[in-house]
Amino acid sequence: MSRKTVLVTGASGFTGRYLVPALQRAGFRVAGLGQGTGSAADVEQVCDLSDAGAVRAAVQAVRPHYVVHLAALAFVGHGDPLDFYRVNVLGTLNLLEALDTLAERPEKVVVASSANVYGRPDREVLTEETCPAPVNHYACSKLSMEHLVRNWFDRLPVVIARPFNYTGIGQDGQFLVPKIVRHFRQKEPRMELGNLEVSRDFLDVRDVALAYVALLESGCHSEVYNVCSGTAISLKTILETAGRLAGHPLEVTVNPAYVRRDEIAILRGSPAKLAEATGFAPRYRFEDTLAWMLQEKMN
Repeated sequence: MSRKTVLVTGASGFTGRYLVPALQRAGFRVAGLGQGTGSAADVEQVCDLSDAGAVRAAVQAVRPHYVVHLAALAFVGHGDPLDFYRVNVLGTLNLLEALDTLAERPEKVVVASSANVYGRPDREVLTEETCPAPVNHYACSKLSMEHLVRNWFDRLPVVIARPFNYTGIGQDGQFLVPKIVRHFRQKEPRMELGNLEVSRDFLDVRDVALAYVALLESGCHSEVYNVCSGTAISLKTILETAGRLAGHPLEVTVNPAYVRRDEIAILRGSPAKLAEATGFAPRYRFEDTLAWMLQEKMN
């Protein structure tokens, strides 16, 4: 019996490089759609999601049984606000419209949003029922994408995933944890950061990949699920843990230029809905993730 095919957009990106092998281990054939920088997908196509015709042609060529839509512009500090909407909203629309043309519709479409849609929460733990209130263009584009996707709930079996912060080997160095790890690995004497009084709910990218596989294999659809650990880790704890693991003292100073006006102080989610629907539970403690990144051995 032939294996079922999963189309992964952003297959060559940070998350995709972990999701593709996780899907293959689960028995799927993977077709990647992205910028063509290479991934472990069985089949890979270069495609710009903003090109509706190219997306439709790629989808018709693959005819996937499942889809995981990861491709997005994700760095909050990106310079051109319009890019967030071109890629994250219109790119998603092009993908959904292309899937709608298939004679046999996909059995499941998992769309990756972001916990940034919650904005500045007025409660300690965020559930899927928490009212979104985005505070930057990245988050606004993701919430716009979610509203767009909801309009397709009656046409495609779609699940929206809201991942909180996650990290691992291969994440772009402009993100917080890779920047910290790099400074400790290189034994730098000092480092400049923004607001030190922040806490985030972190997962290991390998756990995020497994969460997406679990959602794909579940009976869930027309729902939103947090992908998170349920624990908020302070930036100061991350620095202390990385320093202890690396055995290296590091002077940290605050650079006002790195402090965002719309910085969210605490972001912590509830993983209860995801756990109940799929049985998913993280395999890695955050300290394990930091130790892995400090060793820089991808597995």
